[in-house]
Amino acid sequence: MAGLGEDGHVPAGARADPELAHKVMAGLNAAVYTTDEQERIVAVNPRAEELLGRSAAECVGRDAHELLHRDARGRTLPRARCQVMAALLTSAVAQGGSKWFARGDGTVLPVVWIVTPYEGPDGTAAAAVIFDRRDAGAEERPAEDAAEGRADIAADLSLLTEVTEVLTSTLEVAEALRRLVRLVTPRLADWAVIDLIREDDELERVAVVRCRDGVHTRMPEFEGPLPPVPAASAMPLSRVLRGAPATRIRAEDYTVPPDTGLAVAQRELFTRAGLRTAVAASLRGPLEGVFGALTLGRGGPRPDFTTTELALVEDIARRAGHAMEHARLYERQRRVAETMQRYLLPPMPEVPGLEMGALYRPAAHTAEVGGDWYDTFMLPDGATTLVIGDVVGHDLQAAAHMAEVRTLLRAFAWDHEEPPSMIIGRLDQALLNISRVPMVTLVFARVEGEPDGPRRLRWSNAGHPPPLVVGWDGQTRFLDGEQDALLGTGVPLQRVDTVTPLAPMSVVLFYTDGLVEVPGRSLDEGLDRLRATAATLARRPLGDFCDRLVERVATEQNRDDIALIAVRVLGTAGTAPAAAVRRPPG
Repeated sequence: MAGLGEDGHVPAGARADPELAHKVMAGLNAAVYTTDEQERIVAVNPRAEELLGRSAAECVGRDAHELLHRDARGRTLPRARCQVMAALLTSAVAQGGSKWFARGDGTVLPVVWIVTPYEGPDGTAAAAVIFDRRDAGAEERPAEDAAEGRADIAADLSLLTEVTEVLTSTLEVAEALRRLVRLVTPRLADWAVIDLIREDDELERVAVVRCRDGVHTRMPEFEGPLPPVPAASAMPLSRVLRGAPATRIRAEDYTVPPDTGLAVAQRELFTRAGLRTAVAASLRGPLEGVFGALTLGRGGPRPDFTTTELALVEDIARRAGHAMEHARLYERQRRVAETMQRYLLPPMPEVPGLEMGALYRPAAHTAEVGGDWYDTFMLPDGATTLVIGDVVGHDLQAAAHMAEVRTLLRAFAWDHEEPPSMIIGRLDQALLNISRVPMVTLVFARVEGEPDGPRRLRWSNAGHPPPLVVGWDGQTRFLDGEQDALLGTGVPLQRVDTVTPLAPMSVVLFYTDGLVEVPGRSLDEGLDRLRATAATLARRPLGDFCDRLVERVATEQNRDDIALIAVRVLGTAGTAPAAAVRRPPG
C-alpha cells in the first residue's frame, strides 16, 4: 500500500496529518458531530450541516444537548430522559431511533443515531454522534420509548423545575447550597456533598448533609479545606472537578491505593459515612467554567444509581452551577461596592460644641447596592459641612457615581465660600456637562456660629427627604419648608437657602429614603414613624440614638440601603447635661 514500508509500518520520518480526522469526517456521507468531555460540540461535518440547517460555526462550542436534542414537539428534553445524553455520560456505544434534532429554521428533524465514545487528543473523553434522517414510515414511538414511564418523567421534571425555581430565587451562595441539598435528599440520595473551588483556587468542602428518616443533619466534621485539585488524577472526583461529565463512584474505587491527597479525603468520607455508591457532577457556569462539584451518595439497601439518575444529577448540577455562578458574581460585585462605599464614608470630625454620629447599613435582603452616602468636613471659614445624598441606581456603577459626586461637591465647597444653594448649583452644572452621573438627591448644610454662642443651620435641599430636628424635650419638626428639584434634570432654576436656628441640645438628623420607604406603605407613614421614634430617643447619646433609631424604624421590609448623619448642638458651655454622655463615633 502506498506510503507504508514493507513491514506495513509507517516509514521513519513520515508525519501524521493533523487534519486527518477532519478530512475523514468531511468525506463521510453520514452526518457526524463530535463532542468533548463537557458535551460541547467540537466539529460538524458538511452532511450534518446540511441536515441540521446550521453551519459549523453555529454549532461548534455550543452544548450539544441544549442546541439539538428535542422531543417530537420541539421541546427541550430533560437530560435525564435523553438517550443520547445517557450514552455520552456512560461512555458506552449506543444507538436508537425515535429522536429529534432541532434544525436552524425552528423545525425538528426525526433521526436515527449511534454514539461512539473515544479518547480525545488530550486524553479526555470524547464522543462522535453519527445520525441520519429517519424514514418517514418508521414508527415514531417504539415500545422502548413508551415504556420510559410517565410517572418517572413527571417526577424528574418536577424536581428539575423546583431546582431551577429555588436556586434562581436567591442571590446568596450559602442559601442556594442549603436549598439545593434539601431538594436532592432524600429523593435521590441519603447524603449530599458540595465542594467549591474558591477564588484563590483553594478547594473546600463547604456542605455535607445527611438525610435520615426525613431529617436533614449537617455533618461539619466532614467539612473544611481539601487538598488541591490534581492535574492528572484518574479518580472520579478529581476528573469531575476538572470538568468531566457526571460520574458514578463506588466504594470499591477506593480500595486501590489513593493517588492524591484528595483521593485520601474522599476515601475517608466514603468509609466514615458508610457510602456504598455515589454520583459526582461538575458545578460549572457559562462564564467561569468549573467551580465545584455536587456529590450525591447512598448507603444501606438503596440500589445503585441508574443511567437515568446519572443524567438527572448531571442536569441538576448544571442548573445549580448556572444559578450559583450568578450568585457568586453578585456577591463579588456587592463586596466591591460596599468596600467602596465604606471607604468613602468619612470619620466624624471633632468639632468644639458639636456631637456628631453617623451610620450606614446596606440593604440586607436584595440584590441592590446603592449610591447612598453622607459626608462631613470643616470649611476654611470655620463652618461644619453636613451632606446626605443618594445617586439614582442600585449597582456598582451607582456606587462609583456616588464617589464622583462626593468628590466634586467637596471640591466646590472648599474652593468657594458660597451658600449651599450656589454650591449645589455648581454641582448640578458639572454633572450635566462633564459627567455621566444620573439624577441625584441631596441636602447640603452648614452649621454656623461660635462654639459658645448660638448655632444656626444654613441648608438647601435638592429633592431629598427633609431633615428632622429633635429637641431635648422630645419635640420634633421636619425642615420641609423649601425643597428644590433634584440634580440632573437639566431644568435651570434658582435654588434657595434656608436658615434654621438650633437650640442647645437639639439634634438635626439627615437620612436617606431607605429609612422611611417601605413597599406597600405611604411615605407619610414612614416619616411619622421616624418622627415618633426619634422623639423617644431625644436624650440618648448620639451614637446610641443612631443605632436605636435604625433598629426601631427600619423593618424587614425596608429594601434599600440606609445612610444617616446626626449632629447635636451642645450647651453653651460646650458640654451636654449628665444624661447625654458622649460616645465616640463609629
